[in-house]
Amino acid sequence: MEKPEQHGPRKKLLRALSGEVLDTPPLWMMRQAGRYLPEYRATRETAGSFLDLCFSPELAEEVTLQPIRRFNFDAAILFSDILVVPYALGRDLRFEEGRGPLLEPITAADICSLDRAGFHDRLQPVYETVSRLSNSLPAETALIGFCGAPWTVATYMIAGHGTPDQAPGRLFLYQHREAFEDLMRILSERSAEYLIRQAEAGAEVLQIFDSWSGVLDEESFALACVEPVRHIVTKVREKFPDIPIIGFPKGASEFLEHYREKTGVTALGLDWTVPPNRAKHLANQGCVQGNLDPLRLLAGGSALERGIDAIMSKLSGSPFVFNLGHGILPATPIEHVEAMIRRVRG
Repeated sequence: MEKPEQHGPRKKLLRALSGEVLDTPPLWMMRQAGRYLPEYRATRETAGSFLDLCFSPELAEEVTLQPIRRFNFDAAILFSDILVVPYALGRDLRFEEGRGPLLEPITAADICSLDRAGFHDRLQPVYETVSRLSNSLPAETALIGFCGAPWTVATYMIAGHGTPDQAPGRLFLYQHREAFEDLMRILSERSAEYLIRQAEAGAEVLQIFDSWSGVLDEESFALACVEPVRHIVTKVREKFPDIPIIGFPKGASEFLEHYREKTGVTALGLDWTVPPNRAKHLANQGCVQGNLDPLRLLAGGSALERGIDAIMSKLSGSPFVFNLGHGILPATPIEHVEAMIRRVRG
C-alpha cells in the first residue's frame, strides 16, 4: 500500500505535476474514453449524435468513467470536444462519420459577430458533467478539464474542417493579420473563462491541446500559439493560482522551452517525436507528460515494450506523467492497453 504523502497533494497526478519524483509515474491516456472500448460504442449508439453525447451530462459522465472502471487510470479527462467553444460562440458545428467535424468556414467579416452573450449557457451541460464527475470518481483519481488552444480551434473555424497542414488557417493569418488577432483574443478570453468554469465545477488539472502548433514558423508560433496560451494561463491563475496546467503543443519540438517559459504552463505534453534525451532535458526543467507513439500501442508486442522501456529508463528520476504522444487510435486492442499498464506499473 502506498504511504500517505506528507507534503503536497495525495493524488499521484497532482504529486507529479507539483514536481515530485515518484517510483511509478501516474498514467492516463489522451482519448482514453473512446471508440476502442465496446462500452463506449454502445453508449455512443444510445446518444445519437456525437454532440448529443458531449452535451448529455449523464452520458458524458458515463463514458468518462468507463476507462477508469476498466483500467484504473490515475486520471480521468472530461469527455467533450475542443470544438464546443466555437459552437458556444454561435458557429454551426456537426460531426459526420468518416469526415469528422464540419463547421461553416469563418471569414474576417464574421469575427466581430461571434455570439458571446450565450456562451456559458450553451456550455452549461459540460460544467454539469464536470460537477458530476467530481462526485463520482474514485478518491484517488484526478479529474482533468481541458480546452483546445486558440490556434488549433481557429484552424477548424477557418477551414471548416480538418486539413493535412492547416494551410487555410496559416494563409488567413498572413492575409488578415488584424482579423486573426481579433479571433485569437476572443478565443483566448472565452477559453480562459471555459477553463475557469470547469475548475469551479471540480476539475483539478487543466490541459490545453494545441494539436496543430507544429505547422507554424517561429514568428507565427509566437503569435498564434504562445501569446494566446499565455493569456489563458494568466487569466486562469488569477482565479486559481495553484491549479496545474498542462500545455500540449504537438509538433513544436524546437520551441518547447520557449513555450513553457513564455506561457507559464506547469507541465509540457510531449508528442512521440521528442527523443528521450530531449525529453529528459525538458524534465530537468519541470514536469513533462508523454510520449509513447500511439502506433506502438496499436502494434503491441516488442515494439510496445521497447517504446515503454525507453521512456521509463530515461525519465525515471524526473517528475513525469506517462501518456501517449497523441490520442489512442480507435483500432487499438484492449489487451495492448492492459499490457502497457502492467509494464509501466511494474
